[in-house]
Amino acid sequence: MAKPNPSDVEVLSAPLTIEYPFRRSTGPVLGAFFTGLREGVVIGVKRQDGSVLVPPSEYDPESAEALDDLVEVGQAGVVTAWSWVVKPRDKHPLDRPFAWALIKLDGADTGMLHVVDAGERSRMKTGMRVALQWADERVGHINDIVCFLPEG
Repeated sequence: MAKPNPSDVEVLSAPLTIEYPFRRSTGPVLGAFFTGLREGVVIGVKRQDGSVLVPPSEYDPESAEALDDLVEVGQAGVVTAWSWVVKPRDKHPLDRPFAWALIKLDGADTGMLHVVDAGERSRMKTGMRVALQWADERVGHINDIVCFLPEG
């Protein structure tokens, strides 16, 4: 029997849409964090040992204890780790080269992932101080923080 010519074979296809059609309520801890962003403040949560998590978590990552002692932290901090993006993609937060960075805000004991608009790679370094830049109009979303800028 002869093999069929590939151009004569009908290809079956069907659309596939992957989605996650659910909503999650933010609850009192994350709700306070997002409300704080809308109001121009950054909120963390204090653990039993006194350390502060930013962004806050509803439960202690080590003990699983419920957390609800909300505290305001600073709007500047230190870069603890970073990676430079040479060619931003369409969905990246900035349309020019930038760094993804872990930033430990003043008063926090954990790093928060966000972007640093340093202008050029040579200006980035671990340990540098950065300050956040707020969006002109805030809605209670992580993008209310446009980016972090090098201090000085």
